[in-house]
Amino acid sequence: MQNKTISEIEEIYDLELDKVISNIKKSKAKLVLLQFPDGLKPYATSVVDYLEKKVNVAFLIWFGDCFGACDTPVLGKELDKEIDLVVQFGHNDLMPSY
Repeated sequence: MQNKTISEIEEIYDLELDKVISNIKKSKAKLVLLQFPDGLKPYATSVVDYLEKKVNVAFLIWFGDCFGACDTPVLGKELDKEIDLVVQFGHNDLMPSY
């Protein structure tokens, strides 16, 4: 799969990236974990590339399973930094708009 631009992705999905950026700034997060449903995982790095241009924070991408909003990632002691914010991209509101 070739990389898509954010504009191309947002033609299909409403990612609400302005809202994500606003919440990152409001929370003053330094480390943000992004969780995507399987259908959006191929676009995860494009989303991070876009967000990194808008806010000066570090991002982690959760590539584990995601079966809904109640499926929050559990990280053990192997992560030596504290995650300030978790952003879950859900699938209900992200149904293709075509």
